[in-house]
Amino acid sequence: MRSSGSPRTAPRRRVARTASAATALAAAAALVAGCGASADTSSSPAKQSGHSAFQPVAQKAGSTITVWADSTRLPAVQAYQKSHPDVKMKIVTYDGGADGSTYLQTKVQLFDRTGSGWPDVVFGSPTDVTWASAPTKPGATPFAAPLDQKLVPASTLGGFAKGSLTPCQFNGHTYCLRNDIAQVVLWYNKKLMDQWGYTVPTTWAQYEALGEKVAKEHPGYLVGSVGDTNSQESYLWSSQCPAFQETQPGTLRVALKDPDCTRMSTLLDKLISAKSVSTEGFFSQGFAKDSGSKVLMAYGPSWYGQYLFKTAFKTPAGQIAAAAPLTWPGESTPTTGNVGGGVWMVSSHSKNLKASTDLATWLTTSDANQTAAPTYPAYAPAAKAWLSNPANSSYFADDVSGPFQQAADEVWTGWSNTKFSDATAWSSVVLPALTAGKSLTSTLPAWQKTISNEAKADGYKVTNE
Repeated sequence: MRSSGSPRTAPRRRVARTASAATALAAAAALVAGCGASADTSSSPAKQSGHSAFQPVAQKAGSTITVWADSTRLPAVQAYQKSHPDVKMKIVTYDGGADGSTYLQTKVQLFDRTGSGWPDVVFGSPTDVTWASAPTKPGATPFAAPLDQKLVPASTLGGFAKGSLTPCQFNGHTYCLRNDIAQVVLWYNKKLMDQWGYTVPTTWAQYEALGEKVAKEHPGYLVGSVGDTNSQESYLWSSQCPAFQETQPGTLRVALKDPDCTRMSTLLDKLISAKSVSTEGFFSQGFAKDSGSKVLMAYGPSWYGQYLFKTAFKTPAGQIAAAAPLTWPGESTPTTGNVGGGVWMVSSHSKNLKASTDLATWLTTSDANQTAAPTYPAYAPAAKAWLSNPANSSYFADDVSGPFQQAADEVWTGWSNTKFSDATAWSSVVLPALTAGKSLTSTLPAWQKTISNEAKADGYKVTNE
């Protein structure tokens, strides 16, 4: 979740959890990469040019590479070391940029001043790429190496899910490899849907109608929640709401009056009023015990199946299924959100770029590593291998491969990767307002103002139209 949660920085929450939810959250947190929003396509190589070629430092073949990884990715790095005994490695465990940590950035700034100490390969969040791809001062070399400049073949870069490398792209180059993604799909309890004679929605209008029907026919049952710190990434991101849209480098559009924002907020307000969408978070204290068995549907990331329904809610196997993202009127192809996913970066200061790049590539693209990964790989061929692993599919009522693969290519790239977390303003402004009984639509102006202030504090020019 970059922001908030997908297995890696996991869903961050404002409150304590019950034992079962805490277990799920710990797993999710360990897995979700401080996901972060994806960068806008305005920063893609196709739209940027004129930057000088990357000049590596003097290389020393066979030299030791230092790798920084979080505890969840540590076994993968160790597996590489075991299968590549000729590669000399020093492995360091750190927080991986989880929950907005600036540890890596702080250490790199120190190494920049002292002129040594940089790790060769690091696992981090997309937010880390916003500073790692830019010089710390004029004329300086960015920490992250541009992998598209004779380090990673174009054929490999082209194998990642559509848009999944967008958070890695700045100034015309690709500065990281995406480890995993958390594409949003429609989760539903197939057993209950069949029992009650309900049809799985394919459009938002059908979702809204079913939510109102559920409220009347089965009071207490839910079709979603907006009470978690990453709920905006599931709902507003999927609606193409320009809450964090970098229209050009350094300019952020925060326009929550846009119809693509209000169509979703209006829909959710109706279902909140009907009490079929909860303002209490799925991972909040007591939710799993009190309401976990009453979640009929949940619009959320691909890791929800294992870490929400199976681990937190303890829903029996064979009941939960996934469907493709929903469409709005006039749309033939849906767009969806993303709630997680980490990245691997190679240092531009590395004296052994060959070994460093090989490691980062193996970690993100090899079936040997990704088949058993905790979350959905961003590299499409590895994702197929991941889906073929019974550990990732046997729990579900139906085959999730189709919805997962479709959604992986439908994540909207207009929710940009910013220097600050998209969870902060949502948690501090929107969630308290919803808890107090205010509508989501009425809270949009305050949310917009807070995001805008955060952006300006980080040096962005902000537009609200």
